[in-house]
Amino acid sequence: MKQLRLKVLAGLFLGAGILSWGAARLWDSFGTLPSVPLAAPIVLAAIAAVLSATALSIRSRLKAQRDRRPGAKGVEPLMAARAVVFGQASALVAALVSGMYGGAGVFLLGSLDIPARRDQAVYAGFSVVAGIAVIAAALFLERVCRLPEDENGTGGGTATSAS
Repeated sequence: MKQLRLKVLAGLFLGAGILSWGAARLWDSFGTLPSVPLAAPIVLAAIAAVLSATALSIRSRLKAQRDRRPGAKGVEPLMAARAVVFGQASALVAALVSGMYGGAGVFLLGSLDIPARRDQAVYAGFSVVAGIAVIAAALFLERVCRLPEDENGTGGGTATSAS
């Protein structure tokens, strides 16, 4: 499995941000700009929490397995692979979504004197922060699920845990 690249995520974020900023300018010239939902940062923060909890759970189970604690539950390789795929997909979507809200937020910075637009800019800012949290949690999960031989970079990418 290939490892996430920060350059790809940053490119998706910037590309979506530029397109969103341009679309917001165009849309505003024709009428009212669609609003940034209040649920956007909440949903992204919930995904970041789930990814973090999954990473911490897998990390503690792997540590217990390595320490050969009696009754330690191991990590099934397929479960770890699914967790990594979920993390990678979440990071890619979060880069796109937070870029989209970031572009809209940058556009809204020009009209902070209007209370409704100021609220939308705040929601967009929180969405970007929550999207970055999703990306950080996904990278942490990917690091937790790496095989020991991948630690020095000689392996072919992210893999699941060994049994």
